Amino acid sequence: MEEEKKLVGKITHYYGKIGVAVVELEDELSVGDEISIEGKTTNFRQKVESMQIEHKNIEKANPGDSIGLKVVEKVREGDKVYKIV
Repeated sequence: MEEEKKLVGKITHYYGKIGVAVVELEDELSVGDEISIEGKTTNFRQKVESMQIEHKNIEKANPGDSIGLKVVEKVREGDKVYKIV
């Protein structure tokens, strides 16, 4: 069965030293969701382990939020973030 992916946001910044991406959300995202980050040279999956808004840990983020997301690989500005549904 083909799994579905739903666009939830895009990467607007990446902090390489700490491995954190800033994601501008178009849809909600929760800790525990499985995501796929895709771009010209980026393509990997991971579970959302933790996310923050203004340095506070949150469990769920909503459309329009800009969140800090710990990522397991390097990402680039403009990469798209999909939720596996």
